[in-house]
Amino acid sequence: MPLTALALVLAAALLHALWNIAAKHAGGNHHFALISVLLTCIVWAPLALWVGGRAWAGWGRLEWAVLAVSAVVHVLYFTVLLTGYRKSDLTVVYPVARGSGPLLAVVAAVLLLGERPTVLGAAGVLAVCAGVVLIAGGPALWRGSSDPVAHRRALAGVRWGAATGALIAAYTVIDGYAVKVLLIGPVLVDYVGNLLRVPLLTSGSLRDLPGLRRAWRGQWRQALVVACLGPLGYILVLYAVTMAPLSHVAPAREVSMLFGALIGGRLLGEGDAGLRIVGALCIACGVIALATA
Repeated sequence: MPLTALALVLAAALLHALWNIAAKHAGGNHHFALISVLLTCIVWAPLALWVGGRAWAGWGRLEWAVLAVSAVVHVLYFTVLLTGYRKSDLTVVYPVARGSGPLLAVVAAVLLLGERPTVLGAAGVLAVCAGVVLIAGGPALWRGSSDPVAHRRALAGVRWGAATGALIAAYTVIDGYAVKVLLIGPVLVDYVGNLLRVPLLTSGSLRDLPGLRRAWRGQWRQALVVACLGPLGYILVLYAVTMAPLSHVAPAREVSMLFGALIGGRLLGEGDAGLRIVGALCIACGVIALATA
């Protein structure tokens, strides 16, 4: 991977971890998702208009169809992620979500593309699996726990994190196709995707206007952090995809879970910090192996 692409991915990883901290702190639901998307559309409108110019007018059905599918997957991703944060700890949900993406990418490559992982790639898969188990509670997962509530919470985090990871893998492939094959600019891929998400999120919030108003009063600051840092981090990733293979960029960006485990455990006071950091390190080593295999 070129050093420029790697630098973009590492910067994006830190931004991704930071906005996930804000989302976890907000504890929001679909109202928070809508507020975040609306603020994104406002904050990034000048740059999108400047970069986009007349590019939108030249798009055909394929471009709009790909971006529409991407918007649906992104809405599902953010909704599932927020649900996971309400039901479990960030230091479980976030690393499992980010760590399962490379695993699913390897499975998809073997089943759909006929690729065969190298020894290093196989070792990376095992390291990611080990890290996921450690972050979710380690041996306590199969022998039970003295705290049944904490045990159920950890298992819920694994389930929601894995579901989030599947959606991450889906939108990564879709958006990678948009920038590498359809040659749509990264800024427009992200911005138009956010515009298309607005109607998908609006109907649910309009049925509960008092809840939407409460969410705005209590969560607009965290939503603004998400609106500023989320698109910036993802745009950096999409630019990296234009410089390096998607199969390298997708695993490498999961270094963000190291930041998530370290920052989240300290700021949010979530327990088992040592075990989870070891697990995050295992996942980081695994995704590095996948990226270099």
